[in-house]
Amino acid sequence: MKVWLRSLLFLLALLITTPVFAIIALLILPLAPIRRYRIVTMWSRIYMWLSVHLCGVRYRVEGIENLPDTPCIIYSKHQSAWETVAFQGIFPPQVWVAKRELAWVPFFGWGLATLSPILINRSDKRKANQQLITQGRDRIAKGFWIVIFPEGSRVPAGQVRDFKMGGARLARDLNVPIVPVALNSGEFWPKNSLWRFPGEIVVAIGPAISPDGHTVQSLTTAGESWIKHEMPRISGVGPCHPRNNSNLANTPSRATID
Repeated sequence: MKVWLRSLLFLLALLITTPVFAIIALLILPLAPIRRYRIVTMWSRIYMWLSVHLCGVRYRVEGIENLPDTPCIIYSKHQSAWETVAFQGIFPPQVWVAKRELAWVPFFGWGLATLSPILINRSDKRKANQQLITQGRDRIAKGFWIVIFPEGSRVPAGQVRDFKMGGARLARDLNVPIVPVALNSGEFWPKNSLWRFPGEIVVAIGPAISPDGHTVQSLTTAGESWIKHEMPRISGVGPCHPRNNSNLANTPSRATID
């Protein structure tokens, strides 16, 4: 089956299932946060099933034994929208740091809001930092892990961006380890494209790094170094990596199609 047809069938299936789970999310608001999380994230299982069986996008996790028994900060490379869903099945119950405006998006935002995210006002940096620490401490106490993308946003496969220090600062303030994660999702599920290319995504999980004995800068450097050291090993295998990107030459982006 053609990539474009697989991808459009996948999107159609999401258009059908997402509103249903958004309504369910609203109905279960009175439940405890962890219980809400387990119900709403059933949608992620459907999403991943569709990605495998419609799009042919499989994945392999390496280093799962490195996960501590207590909540930590998932300190991850970010190439694609894929990991924002896949992580819900790979890691323990987790929350995301997101701009508050996302909670206003119909259906998607409604579901997000029921998952206890850390919603911050990015227009006020000082207030955002306070919200991050206060809400982060609350979520850790409730048993949630916290997902941080230290590059700040999605970075296309084959590109590198400096890591921001907010994730390490949060780990220091909350006194929890960071767990570095490298992945190559953008090589199959590219940024700003509607197409999903078949293949196997690799998610590599590194040993937890304790904030003890680290400054914010050195903790950032430690997490960044592990990820950047790991990336060459798992990169360059997918059709959307720059060295193999002839598949994207005529691939329309969302902006083009919309």
